[in-house]
Amino acid sequence: MKRTTHTARRGVTVGLAIASIAMLTACGTSSGGGSDGGEAATELGEMEGQVALLAWPGYVEDGSNDPAVDWVTPFEEDTGCEVTTKTFGTSDEALNLMKTGDYDVVSASGDASLRLVAAGDVAPVNTDLIPNYENIYPFLKDQSWNSVDGVPYGVPHGYGANLLMYNTEVFPTAPTSWDVVFDKSGEYAGKVTAYDSPIYIADAAVYLMAHNPELGIENPYALDEEQLAAAVDLLKQQRPNIGEYWSDYLKEIQAFTTGDTVVGTSWQVIENVLEGEGVTTDVVLPEEGTTGWSDTWMIASESKNPNCAYAWLDYIASPEANAAATSYFGEAPSSDEACEYREDCEAYHAGDADYASQIWYWSTPIEECLDGRTDVKCTDYAAWTQAWQEIKG
Repeated sequence: MKRTTHTARRGVTVGLAIASIAMLTACGTSSGGGSDGGEAATELGEMEGQVALLAWPGYVEDGSNDPAVDWVTPFEEDTGCEVTTKTFGTSDEALNLMKTGDYDVVSASGDASLRLVAAGDVAPVNTDLIPNYENIYPFLKDQSWNSVDGVPYGVPHGYGANLLMYNTEVFPTAPTSWDVVFDKSGEYAGKVTAYDSPIYIADAAVYLMAHNPELGIENPYALDEEQLAAAVDLLKQQRPNIGEYWSDYLKEIQAFTTGDTVVGTSWQVIENVLEGEGVTTDVVLPEEGTTGWSDTWMIASESKNPNCAYAWLDYIASPEANAAATSYFGEAPSSDEACEYREDCEAYHAGDADYASQIWYWSTPIEECLDGRTDVKCTDYAAWTQAWQEIKG
């Protein structure tokens, strides 16, 4: 199995520039998509000969890291668009780099996409100009993290779920609930792990949605002050039982291998690695549901190479290229057609709409409640960041 430390980028703490949060409150309130980033293209012209991509590590491979891993060269040969790539380690870094105007396309996670829209740094996309968009799974399209007022702002890349990993010797019967890391975490004190990011507050909110319905949580990224306080309290109760918060997937692999960790949040790709090494672990998507990610390729509002940018969005959504990119990274692809070029789609539950419906994909919390409530203000990511600091203490 070809794995590199590229996947560790998921573990980088999802940060937030507090100053940019205020801009998000207006997001989605204006007609025509609420865009400050211009209009979507109506037609394409001649290729400009180059395109500058800003991407997570492992999303744009040209053979320089591994000669056998290259989906960039075929694109360059087919379109004449020479690709230059800069990788970033956090969403905040990507946001700052996009403001330079040096990049045509960015791969944005759900904690960054709305901020890019609100800042006017990305433009709506005309999906009629992206033929491969048609085959993308419907449950990835027109979602709160990649569209505004029904206007798409990019092309979905791949997706994955945050799963519950457990040591099968400690849990001979598979757990079915997140209660083993929350209400029952004391039974495994010092050997529980959790994802190290303010966005993990949403995991607590998902649990509370099922076990404390009186709180009225409808969306784990739309928490008013009372709901946020309840999630924070749950995480503070969990805190003494956490042996280690993880942000590097290699460290979690080591912790489960040594037995220092026996239960906690993880990813399918981590289980694949551990299984290949004979470690006694397994993963499950608990009955309460879970959080997860779905990244989006977005075009800069001031792109100097919009035709090559559109060509890239179409290409990376094509079955063979999408299969190569998402397989290398370790996530489900964006279409059934991509699975024809992969042998592990079943392990990632690719295309399983029922499975996908149990995932609450990362979205940036903003004051305008993502669950549609208008009688209260929701807490934004700045509040979540402060709360996370208090939780870890």
